[in-house]
Amino acid sequence: MTIKMAVSSGALSLVLAGCGTVTTVLQDDTAATQSLRRQKTYCQSIPRVYSGLAHDFCLLHAAPDPTGFLVPFVLLDMTLSGVLDTVVLPYTIYRQGVDGSLRIYWQSANG
Repeated sequence: MTIKMAVSSGALSLVLAGCGTVTTVLQDDTAATQSLRRQKTYCQSIPRVYSGLAHDFCLLHAAPDPTGFLVPFVLLDMTLSGVLDTVVLPYTIYRQGVDGSLRIYWQSANG
């Protein structure tokens, strides 16, 4: 394996690991909502239909990132999430009907 191929596969795995669709569709609900809580998003819930795009929009609607490091990756991920969300659309429509939206619960500082 060449160095170029190793770097490309490493970059692809990083992008897929952070992909909103992978986070919301392939992981359980707790893991999907934890990532949004860690980023201190202001979203309270996201629909399962096109959940990857909704996840990315929630990341953009979070407390400001002082480094600005996150924004370009989220914008890049929106394209990938849009494509993958369309591929899994029949499944997410079913899950939306059965389970409803993903709830992002906030705990107050006092309890």
